[in-house]
Amino acid sequence: MESDVLPCYVVCDVSLSMTDHFGALNAGLREFRGGIHADPSVAERVLCCVVGFAETAYEVQPLYLMDDLAPLPERGESAGTGFGPAFVFLRKAIAGDVRALEAHRLRVHRPLMFFLSDGCATDPMTWPAAFAALTDPAWASRPRVVAFGVGDADEETLGRIGTFRTFLARDGVRLGPALIASVMRALPRSVHDLSTSRPHGARTMSRNEKGAGL
Repeated sequence: MESDVLPCYVVCDVSLSMTDHFGALNAGLREFRGGIHADPSVAERVLCCVVGFAETAYEVQPLYLMDDLAPLPERGESAGTGFGPAFVFLRKAIAGDVRALEAHRLRVHRPLMFFLSDGCATDPMTWPAAFAALTDPAWASRPRVVAFGVGDADEETLGRIGTFRTFLARDGVRLGPALIASVMRALPRSVHDLSTSRPHGARTMSRNEKGAGL
């Protein structure tokens, strides 16, 4: 039976303006993990990476099975909120992860990227180019992007980023259910829209192989 995986990237604004939202976001990530684990057939196919960004972007947790999710910080890290560095970081991270998964002869669905922010970028003139590179139609591994706005998020900005779906917390939408629904929607839709096909004779990747470094 063919083995396939869906890489998910939770990309969270960790700037000072987000400080009051981290408690709710961490609760949402726990709910997300619980919802995915409620269906073992889904849990064994979904990998998750957590990325934080403010003035720069960095990996909080590498791409791995959702046995656990590293929490976001309790307090914002800097005043800057650079969307561009996050998009540049994700382009490189996704490319490397997909290559590693391909090396294990897995079928890889187009990744899902969850972009969480209050929507106030401090690099408004430069982030669109970085985002265009990340979502370039010519790139087979371009992610489907789900935008989730908290606080006074700018709906127009997030609407430009959410190529797959856009949610606003002020509309009463909780993060956990929004992420779960997006994964469930992406899995069946991506069966015929893969970034790569697994070669003949492929095997199922072990839990250890899905760990850090992929």
